[in-house]
Amino acid sequence: MKMTLNALEDGTRAVIAEMPPGECAQRLEALGLYPGKTIRKISGMPFKGPVTILLDQRQIAIGHGIASRLIVEVEEGEPREGDRA
Repeated sequence: MKMTLNALEDGTRAVIAEMPPGECAQRLEALGLYPGKTIRKISGMPFKGPVTILLDQRQIAIGHGIASRLIVEVEEGEPREGDRA
C-alpha cells in the first residue's frame, strides 16, 4: 500500500516508492534516500513538525513539507517495532 511518509504509522518499516521532484530529490539523495531504499519511521511531531526516520542505522529528521511529498510503500503485514511476532 502506498502512502506519504507523514501518513505512515510510527515504528513501521517501508520502502521509498517515489521522490518529490527537483532540488528536493537531490537533497534527499545526498542523505542516502532514494527509491527502493528501506526506512523505518521513528516518530512524527505534531503541528507540522519534522518526521524522524531510521536509515542505515542513522536517524534523520525530515521536514513536514518534504515528508508529505515522499511516497513510501508498506508491505502488508509488516510488524511494527515493539510488536511481538
